[in-house]
Amino acid sequence: MRWILGSAVLLAIALAFGLGLMVYAMYALIAVILGSRLLVRYWLMHLTGTRHVSKLDVEEDDEIVVGITLRYTGAIPMPWLLVEDLLPRHAIITRPPALEVVGRRLFLAMLWPRSTRLLNYRIKCNRRGYYQIGPAVLETGDVFGLYKQFKMIAEPEFITVEPAILPLEGFDLVSKRPLGEIKMQSRLFEDPSRIAGVRRYQLGDPLNRIHWASTARTGELHSKQYEATCIAGVSIILDLHPDSFPERDEPIRSELAIKCAVAIANAVQLMDQQVGIVTNSVDAAERMKYEGWDFDARTRDAARKSAGRVDKDPRLTPQKVRTRRGAEQFQQIRHMMARSEKNEGLHLPSLILEMQSELPRDATVIPILTKVTPEVALALGNLVRSGYVVTPIVNLFDEYEYAQAAGMLLAERMVAKQLKSLETISQICQEQAYPLF
Repeated sequence: MRWILGSAVLLAIALAFGLGLMVYAMYALIAVILGSRLLVRYWLMHLTGTRHVSKLDVEEDDEIVVGITLRYTGAIPMPWLLVEDLLPRHAIITRPPALEVVGRRLFLAMLWPRSTRLLNYRIKCNRRGYYQIGPAVLETGDVFGLYKQFKMIAEPEFITVEPAILPLEGFDLVSKRPLGEIKMQSRLFEDPSRIAGVRRYQLGDPLNRIHWASTARTGELHSKQYEATCIAGVSIILDLHPDSFPERDEPIRSELAIKCAVAIANAVQLMDQQVGIVTNSVDAAERMKYEGWDFDARTRDAARKSAGRVDKDPRLTPQKVRTRRGAEQFQQIRHMMARSEKNEGLHLPSLILEMQSELPRDATVIPILTKVTPEVALALGNLVRSGYVVTPIVNLFDEYEYAQAAGMLLAERMVAKQLKSLETISQICQEQAYPLF
């Protein structure tokens, strides 16, 4: 518009003073400007694009190939075209980036009439998460640089990068007791495979409990006594509230907590024990629907419009995979952890209060904590007093901070374990845990 207004002003001055040569020059400039606008719009109107991603579900350290196919159906050559495939800002500004581009995602090309052009690059997925690839932004204009126009093509694709699986050492695969011999606080369950002794028959004992050898030897009915079932399986409570993670430690500590949760879930699943998880995180896909996608200003409005809104704020709803046995349990947990983000919706004490009724009593409760406050220690202590066996894992590197946190938990009759670094995850469950009585 500035060029058109400037040309109109100069044309008016030339007409007023009778400057014939300038009048013709302004007519020519206005014709070039208007012609450029029509030509650029013609080019973009006949240009379409699609995106192809080699894999949408990947693991950490995997590489994917992204290809953009441009199809130009116009009859007039396009002298230049700038193509940029957009990626989330938070995924590329860290060092190392969560999504590392191998090659170029910014292309400059010339398109001939009725031609097709394939542009591709690779992405190395360094960190778990849920990421949007695209849309692609096109920019073209006339050869004089008087007019440029943008267009978005290629619908966005979403990739899920699942966290790496780290093996745990120290699990007894034969006995299938994930945290060793843990004494139950109440004898609610018995293990028929573990006979503790024999006693006289009592009215109401089922026939399958009668010990026939002792009955035959003594001439009186005797029943078998079973040992109390040791804690079978794990319920993980993962705290991902932003207040628990100082900025100086991010994203290291939050990623470490998620990797630890996945490692424990995998080890328990391999032993065919029940496993589940509850967390105060938010699903990245739901967050995108609620807030819009994290891109620069050129595309955010379009992303908001295409994403729409959800009726309920997902930040106030805990994420959970119910504790049970099943071949699909671990994959559900891993997929949920891949899309989990820190969330301000619920603090840990509120999460425990809301989800306590859904935690089975025959499974060890493993809270993974990064910040232990008196309120958190009291909430976990209430679980202990309610009959749960609780083994906290404190995600702190500093020994002094860990000692303070472990002291508050010990006062509530819980023995904590320290998660210092990525290298210590494999030994996190080596020692046997015994609740204090």
